[in-house]
Amino acid sequence: MKPIRKAVFPVAGLGTRFLPATKAMPKEMLPVVDKPLIQYAVEEAVAAGITDLIFITGRNKRAIEDHFDSIPELEAELAAKNKSALLEIVRNVLPPHVNCIYTRQPAPLGLGHAVLCAAPIVGNEPFAVLLADDLIDSRSSVTQQLVEAAHEHNGSVLAIQRIQPEHSDRYGIISGDPVNEKTTRVKSIVEKPSAADAPSNLAVVGRYVLEPEIFDHLRRTQAGVGGEIQLTDGIASLMQTRGVYGVEYEGVRYDCGSKEGFFRATLEIGRKYHGLEP
Repeated sequence: MKPIRKAVFPVAGLGTRFLPATKAMPKEMLPVVDKPLIQYAVEEAVAAGITDLIFITGRNKRAIEDHFDSIPELEAELAAKNKSALLEIVRNVLPPHVNCIYTRQPAPLGLGHAVLCAAPIVGNEPFAVLLADDLIDSRSSVTQQLVEAAHEHNGSVLAIQRIQPEHSDRYGIISGDPVNEKTTRVKSIVEKPSAADAPSNLAVVGRYVLEPEIFDHLRRTQAGVGGEIQLTDGIASLMQTRGVYGVEYEGVRYDCGSKEGFFRATLEIGRKYHGLEP
């Protein structure tokens, strides 16, 4: 497998669960303590050796572009006031060797469609996909864990975790053959099944390393659950011709797409890394 240097960040969603906060501000820019959600995902990708960050944006997402751009006026103000620590924080939001690329998803047609929007930029290379809603705190970048597994097994890799069966309708659920203690060769994947219909309790979360063949499969994918083009359906098609693996990652995941998960992330990240106590 070729080196994995590109990562796709689908950030075109409306963030309706967090209204009115997201009426004028992208959900991905909501701060967990002192960093926006999207920065946690970007830092994870960069720690895995990613050099090209591809953001699939929509209307009212300009704040994401501004966040990863330089702001000479702010830097000059901080320098003039000798606020060197804050100046370093601002300058190091993104390492200088990392590139940001932005493209629009013209309509909210689903995660699979958002990933497909990146095809002209990704080209014929394997790539990562990170969903900023899933903030994953880990000693080793989860994206790096997937990259290593992709090279080991020469195939696409999905981050998976074990869930309570009653939560199956929130996730894509896989089943397959164990490869080792943490890895499953995926044989089937179903989007948001009921507990009664779920093939296992292994759920896909918002981290993927995908081979470029996924684009051809997504182009042929019809709208599925919710009238959207589901990435899950594209992966189900891909596994007919290429190996797809699920890896139980090491780390703690916070579902920041929900208010409960966002609140828990703020408390636990604040306590662990900033010494904050409620």
